Amino acid sequence: MFRFANSEYLYLLFALIPMAAIFGYAMYRRSRNLKKYGNYQILKQFMPGYTTWRYYFKCALFMIALAGAIFVAARPQFGSKLEMVKRKGVEVMIAMDVSNSMLCEDIKPSRLQKSKQMIYKFVDGMENDKLGLIVFAGQAFTQLPMTSDYSAAKMYASNISTGVIPTQGTAIGAAIKMAVNGFSSKTNIGKAIIVITDGENHEDDAVEQAKAAYESGIQVHVIGIGKPEGAPIPDGHGSFRKDIDGQTVITKLNEQMAAEIAAAGGGLYVRADNTNNALKYIQSELDKSAKGDVESKVYTDFDEQFQTIAWIVLVILILEIFIRERKNKFLSKFKLF
Repeated sequence: MFRFANSEYLYLLFALIPMAAIFGYAMYRRSRNLKKYGNYQILKQFMPGYTTWRYYFKCALFMIALAGAIFVAARPQFGSKLEMVKRKGVEVMIAMDVSNSMLCEDIKPSRLQKSKQMIYKFVDGMENDKLGLIVFAGQAFTQLPMTSDYSAAKMYASNISTGVIPTQGTAIGAAIKMAVNGFSSKTNIGKAIIVITDGENHEDDAVEQAKAAYESGIQVHVIGIGKPEGAPIPDGHGSFRKDIDGQTVITKLNEQMAAEIAAAGGGLYVRADNTNNALKYIQSELDKSAKGDVESKVYTDFDEQFQTIAWIVLVILILEIFIRERKNKFLSKFKLF
């Protein structure tokens, strides 16, 4: 496994952009000043030792050396030892609604984007826990199996869209059932399902599935996303989706259904708004769950790899120092060919 021990230093690479602009502007000023004295091709005859490519070459070497120094400061490392580590945590499966109604913008920036933002923040608050992702509309699909790789969880969450499930609907029961099957067989660890949905057009008996999950030791929490008064669904072309009769479709949060699912699953129902209060309530409830041994494979030993880059940077800097902007009179006497 490769990583940067001090990855925050990599942001310094952005400083290379204005530096390159400064070098380019300096060369432009130099060229413009020369043109004030006459034609450059004629002036070049009176400056036999002057070359422009050396300046560009020196600038390029300096920029490469500076980039290399930043990588050295970030401390690149390779994992050399993989071990199974036991930590105290819980297992959580997030089931996220991806039906078209999630495109509604009654929650900013939209129900779908707000749901993804909550997942990001939820992952940021995890330490020794495991997480899995399920998406559902008319069907349910496992987006990410149970894992302790939080970077992967964020990456998979960022790729969620309403197009990942071709069948429209809101099969919450199927999603809960699939989530139950995604947990480990351990009995001494807290397990929870978090359903993020607007609760519309439920296709199956989600309440019964939540009840069955709770009886097997898994709490079911529900985050209602949207507003009860409803709003139209953007069609992506500056207008709103319409039904077969040409009427604008209004999607509303079905709070009653969402609350019934949470009650049957022994969990909480909270409605999401433009704050993060809903997520805080769920996280607080999860903290009360029994923390069990969560096994995960992690790299425990890392070998430093910055030495090679440091030597390369040193050689480049020495080369940059010895390259002059004018031709060396002594070296120009030697003709190799």
